[in-house]
Amino acid sequence: MNDRIIAPRARVGCRALSVFAAMLATAGPGPLLAHHSFAMFDSDNPIDLVGTLREFKYTNPHTFIVLEVKDEKGETTTWSLEGGSPSALVRAGLTSSTIKPGDQLKIKVRPLRSGAPGGAWDIETTYYRDGSPLPVKH
Repeated sequence: MNDRIIAPRARVGCRALSVFAAMLATAGPGPLLAHHSFAMFDSDNPIDLVGTLREFKYTNPHTFIVLEVKDEKGETTTWSLEGGSPSALVRAGLTSSTIKPGDQLKIKVRPLRSGAPGGAWDIETTYYRDGSPLPVKH
């Protein structure tokens, strides 16, 4: 008779444990799954931009460079370029004051697939206009 009473309780305990384990499994990697993909950038066809830094947004989770680029006709287009996290840039030696508004930059970017003036930038492909590297440790 005791076997019949214990067995249903054990099943309830196993179910509760299974539900709890499922909740933990989905809660743990949640932030990783929420992080967006970089598939929106065309890594196969990088482009070179030369322009004036309007703003360096040193924010989490990603930094942004706002770059004013003049075309052959002299018309200016503002590009929004997404970069690494501030913590990753600090480890590479780049701080929020390494580059400043007015700096002339030459950057190889992975453009947005949509064709909008935006893309992704990396420290390794960012230079001053004269070709000199940013003062970071590689």
